[in-house]
Amino acid sequence: MEVYSVTVATGTSQYSGTNNYVFVTLVGERGESERTLLDNPGLDFCRGAVDQYKVSSPSPLGSLLLVRLEKQRYWVEDNWFCRYITVEPPSGDKVTFPCYRWLVGDIKVEVRAGTAKTLRDESISQLLEHRKTELQERQKIYRWVTWAPGIPRCIDAKTEADLPQDVRFENEKRSDFEQSLQFALLELSLKKLAIRFGKSWNDLEDFKRIFWKLKSPISEYCMEHWKEDWFFGYQCLNGSNPRMIQKCRKLPENFPVTSDMVQSSMAPRTNLDKELKAGNIYLLDYAIMDGIPTNTIKGKPQYIAAPLCLMYQHPDEGLIPVAIQLEQTPGLDSPIFLPRDPPLAWLLAKMWVRHSEFQVFQLLSHLLRTHLVIEVFCVATLRQLPAVHPIYKLLAPHLRYTLEINCRGRTQLISSNGIFKRVVSTGGDGLLILAQREYKVLTYRSLQPHKDFADRGVSQLPKYFYREYSLMLWDAIHSFVSGMVDLFYQSDPDMQEDQELQAWIRDISQEGFTELPNFGLPSMLSTREELSTLLTVAIFTSTAQHAATNNGQFDWCAWVPNTPCTMRQPPPTDKDAVTMEMIMATLPDVSQSCVQMAITWHLGRAQPDAIPLGQYTEQHFTEGRAVELIDGFRTELKEIEDHILSQNEGLELQYLFLLPSRIENSITI
Repeated sequence: MEVYSVTVATGTSQYSGTNNYVFVTLVGERGESERTLLDNPGLDFCRGAVDQYKVSSPSPLGSLLLVRLEKQRYWVEDNWFCRYITVEPPSGDKVTFPCYRWLVGDIKVEVRAGTAKTLRDESISQLLEHRKTELQERQKIYRWVTWAPGIPRCIDAKTEADLPQDVRFENEKRSDFEQSLQFALLELSLKKLAIRFGKSWNDLEDFKRIFWKLKSPISEYCMEHWKEDWFFGYQCLNGSNPRMIQKCRKLPENFPVTSDMVQSSMAPRTNLDKELKAGNIYLLDYAIMDGIPTNTIKGKPQYIAAPLCLMYQHPDEGLIPVAIQLEQTPGLDSPIFLPRDPPLAWLLAKMWVRHSEFQVFQLLSHLLRTHLVIEVFCVATLRQLPAVHPIYKLLAPHLRYTLEINCRGRTQLISSNGIFKRVVSTGGDGLLILAQREYKVLTYRSLQPHKDFADRGVSQLPKYFYREYSLMLWDAIHSFVSGMVDLFYQSDPDMQEDQELQAWIRDISQEGFTELPNFGLPSMLSTREELSTLLTVAIFTSTAQHAATNNGQFDWCAWVPNTPCTMRQPPPTDKDAVTMEMIMATLPDVSQSCVQMAITWHLGRAQPDAIPLGQYTEQHFTEGRAVELIDGFRTELKEIEDHILSQNEGLELQYLFLLPSRIENSITI
């Protein structure tokens, strides 16, 4: 009789433990052990427990292939989260079997050892069959669906309750998510009732009345400096939507700015033509907003604009706006606003640009280009890569919670009766049409920051901290990923012949990113460099890019006049007619302001259970070389962290959204 030492680790989150029966069978090359009930004196499988057992086999099992776990109901159903199992043979080294999954109901699962293997590494028919069966079962559970035409496809789940337990929020996350939103809405509702329900504010100072507990250093700085042109320019570089600005090499024909108009904004001894040739003129073009249907809130129509904003890199003042046209078609009803105009007219024109910014950053830069893009990777990975595959192991930590947060977004944020419908000018039909327009022009190239910055012509813009830090993070991620790819694929043909990997890229390009003939992602991977770039896009987008667009939204939107979620009057057509009364009638009312503040605080705040970039709480890899690469990645991230902190030391307005310690490993909010 051979006796094996077996250790079973239960999850650490609330309700991970179970009082159900748990059986284990060890499966080796030469046979199976006895089916053993795991039952020590006292309580087994408590939350966070690491329990040890003895499992007998009538004869040596040889190399261990699988651990078979069975859970059976005892009195009441009680789900169980298993982290890992280790098995120590009578003679030989301990083998770790990562599990990291829920066992729900009466269930039997078979878990592979932690050594990552591609198809070509398999020589045992039993393990080949295990891979095949695992994927067949997953493909029944994780199915593609078209939530709406003209946007990336997503997981087939009407609400988060339809998702499998393995991709759901843990209980602590669920409670925090729901309670934090209720806290914010309740606190601001009390203020709203104390002020005036559904009414306009009297003046800009009135907005300070909803600043209380919900504030941050940047939001307070914003409140003090939001009218200043340099601060407007700073947000184009380092605000919530830092990828809108592009170099202007020639003025658009529909934006008839003359040199005389902007001469007073230029530095001495220069003019617009000289600065265009010198590469110091930039453009914000919100043409994508033109003609988008507008929302109706409580029976009142809301309004949008499609601005053009000319920016100038001034040698002393930094990046500043020098001309704004609020519609795409110039004319008497669409004047060009200038800094020399009446102060209220110029201020309102900038507010309209920032209002368009709210729509674009929330729906396009944030929702579409991070959440929905990564959902495609998430579904394809679950459908096409078994848990033992090295690319599954690499991506799994970066897909945590993404399916649930996206389901909640579709039901609670952008649905026909969601929060956007209640307070955002593009809520309802508009937001979907806006997303469809962006999706049509979405390219794989634009998801790669090096190429995106080059294509937009912004590689030389000074104080563009988002660019500098995101490139550092991209390079660190790419170096780490390339090391992992080279570890498991010794040559390009090795990768080309991986049928599971090729099925994965086909699922991404043909099933996930449908209706995109010009997206630019091939449906077959030919080189290891192609694979490394694609994996870097997935990890960078789900970590750094999401942090850049999500984590600062309260900072930039809490002071509502800086980035208003809606506008209640049409854009001004007469510069001289702009009054403070007009501005207050245009900006969000008390109720809308409170909801904007609450939702951006809820979505932008640091998550209490956040796992920072490069920290892996689940040990999917057990190979020494893979662990070394992970350690090297963490070391490089620490160097980036130190560099960012050093650069920001002493700055009045710090850019810390891309600190690795503040970037989550996945999209969880």
